[in-house]
Order: sequence, then structure tokens, then C-alpha cells
Amino acid sequence: MVNRQDSNKARLKRHKRVRAKIKGTSERPRLAVYRSLKNIYCQVIDDVKGVTLASASSNSKSFGAYGGNKEAARKVGLAIAKAALEKGITEVVFDRGGYLYHGRVKELAEGAREGGLKF
Repeated sequence: MVNRQDSNKARLKRHKRVRAKIKGTSERPRLAVYRSLKNIYCQVIDDVKGVTLASASSNSKSFGAYGGNKEAARKVGLAIAKAALEKGITEVVFDRGGYLYHGRVKELAEGAREGGLKF
């Protein structure tokens, strides 16, 4: 019998390891990414105060299109950059959430950079 490793359990283990090193402050908050099969979500978080400063997702009503592809991820990156810039946030720490920096996660990061965020 083949024992298949639970991929989400492995991702959460990687995420814990990354989060031990990354902290978001009020000057430079954390841009956290969560990717599901159908949508992609991101938040700008101040870990010192424990508050979410801005958020964007492909699941919102204003988005309207399918959220499980790279084009949608880039749009969400642009949306989070716009929301963060409205709050006066220009620099963030990127938290890929244990996912590989590839595909939709990479497109979201490039969209956020394109929108004006620095990380």
C-alpha cells in the first residue's frame, strides 16, 4: 500500500516555517496569500497590532470573473496594491503562504508590484 502525503499538511508545515521568519509591522505589513482551487485571496496584515489593513480576492462580487487562473491572480494583485496605496502602504513583506513562488502566486506578486507595492 502506498502512503500518500497530505499536500495541505505539508504546505501548512512550510507556512509555519516561513512565518517564524516573517513578521509584518505597521511600517512594513505582511502581504499574505491563500490559494484555493477556484479563487485566490490576499490580505495586508499588521502582525504587531493583529489587524488586517486591506484585503482583496477573486471571490468578491465586484470581481465577476473566474478566479482560478493566472489572469485573475494578476487582477487581485492590482486590486490589493490599489487598496494598500489608498491606506498609505507602499512597502510590504510578501508571505507566499507555503505555496511555491510559481503560477498564480507569482502572478499575484507581479500584479501587486505593477500596482505600486514594493517588496
